[in-house]
Amino acid sequence: MAATEMTNGLAGWLRAQEQKDLLRFVTIGSVDDGKSTLIGRLLHDAHGLYEDQLHAVRRASVRGSTRGEGSTSEIDFSLFTDGLQAEREQGITIDVAYRYFTTASRKFIIADTPGHVQYTRNMATGASTADAALILVDARLGVLPQTRRHAQIAALLGISHVVACVNKMDLVGFDRSVFDSIVSDLRAIGEKLGLRSLHAIPVSALAGDNVVTKSERTPWWPGTTLLEHLETLPVEDRARAGAFRLPVQLVLRPGIGYRGFAGQIVSGTVKAGDEVLVLPSGKSSRVTSVDVAGKSVDIAFAPMSVALRLADEIDISRGDVLVHAETPLTVATEVEADLVWMSERPLDRAKSYLLKHTTRTVRAEVSTVVYGTDAETLEPVAKSTLVLNDIARVHVRCRAPIFFDAYATQRATGAFILIDSVTNDTVAAGMITKALEGAAERGTSRSLVGDEERRARLGQSGAVLRAVAGSLAAAFELGYALERALFDGRRIATVVDEARDASDAAEACARGGLFAIVAGVGADGESVEVNGRVLRASSREELVQRVLAAIT
Repeated sequence: MAATEMTNGLAGWLRAQEQKDLLRFVTIGSVDDGKSTLIGRLLHDAHGLYEDQLHAVRRASVRGSTRGEGSTSEIDFSLFTDGLQAEREQGITIDVAYRYFTTASRKFIIADTPGHVQYTRNMATGASTADAALILVDARLGVLPQTRRHAQIAALLGISHVVACVNKMDLVGFDRSVFDSIVSDLRAIGEKLGLRSLHAIPVSALAGDNVVTKSERTPWWPGTTLLEHLETLPVEDRARAGAFRLPVQLVLRPGIGYRGFAGQIVSGTVKAGDEVLVLPSGKSSRVTSVDVAGKSVDIAFAPMSVALRLADEIDISRGDVLVHAETPLTVATEVEADLVWMSERPLDRAKSYLLKHTTRTVRAEVSTVVYGTDAETLEPVAKSTLVLNDIARVHVRCRAPIFFDAYATQRATGAFILIDSVTNDTVAAGMITKALEGAAERGTSRSLVGDEERRARLGQSGAVLRAVAGSLAAAFELGYALERALFDGRRIATVVDEARDASDAAEACARGGLFAIVAGVGADGESVEVNGRVLRASSREELVQRVLAAIT
């Protein structure tokens, strides 16, 4: 072939690829349901693998022993996605593995996520950007608790299409009644969760039945193969079709005369001449230029990264959001949200966390757990705190306003994460449902030290011990005896008189070596009295430093 023909051929191929739409999907379900094997089989039979990948997995399959008992395949298909050494040793998926492949009609990005309950947070991460979810169910075991939990997370994340792959049908003799029973259970779950669409397919990932090739062993199945179904699922580009939202990440000032506000458009479109509103200032201006990679363009849309130049010199910084004036965001300091708790440390409602929402980070507390969800029945249950993998409806109180859409309307501006400010661990993922009315009028001041942090520092859990006796003297004797015993047991305690007021109790704590802070109202501005000495300063930060110097 001549060089020109080769160039035209390559250019034509690239143009064809650009015109294909993209489907992102995630595999979810319980451990050992065969998620990695299904993806490996799909990639293999759809010719979505390079030769070197195929050879590498063939060699690893010979060396290893991770194939299922009785398998006659020379390839362990799970190795195409389980790349970590620990994954291959344990035969489970630990981290999210992304794979890309294309067919004649569509491009795909696959997120293979772990099924083990310990790695539910990784599953939620992989599902957060998916258009469709494949729920794997082992035909021998049916629907398991982890399958329900993953289905609930998929529903909370607003995934449009759920495809139930009833796997390992070869191990139940391709029995139609088994398939029908599992599909019935899944449909009941789907109705309870409000899944938008649920389609089921009987497959054998190991043998390849109904994955890419129609199986002759399921003559009772009139439907399509998994790949055919994935190729025809409608893709809804909600980001591009939604209202314009640009969270500002950076202010660009490369030289005199240029001031651009850079960030990724998370939804909608923008063009030069548009009137835009800046949140939180509420000031408006007109877009004079939309710059992409150093060049001005007529129009930009999600998910492009751009820099906007405006007609007016408005104070804008990271964390602000640019929107069209006719489609503003909701502004609130207290919101209702669905929360997936991802940390092994339970929720501490007395502690403030960092709430990261788009490019804005504010301090926030989970003020109320409205209800949790039972993983078995999917019914609401009463909860006062949250532990690893709990899913709950909560109220979140922020120290500063956030600007958002309801998650059901727009994922990017409706989602947030909570971060432990001490460990920097992400402890929860949240989806905002609505603003809470009247939140602005209520106070938001809370302790910056969580109960759990305080207990960890002191090395004790704390308790209220009320010593009661026939006389006050006898009660104090009992109290001091308890104090001695606790002190000898390396605990810190002090005795206070229940008949006295808070100041007396605080003084008793101070005599015991604790710092007791009494909050009160004064008419002369902020001050702190330390052992009878009144300290003042021009700012709160300076006042805190003066107090620290006075007590150390």
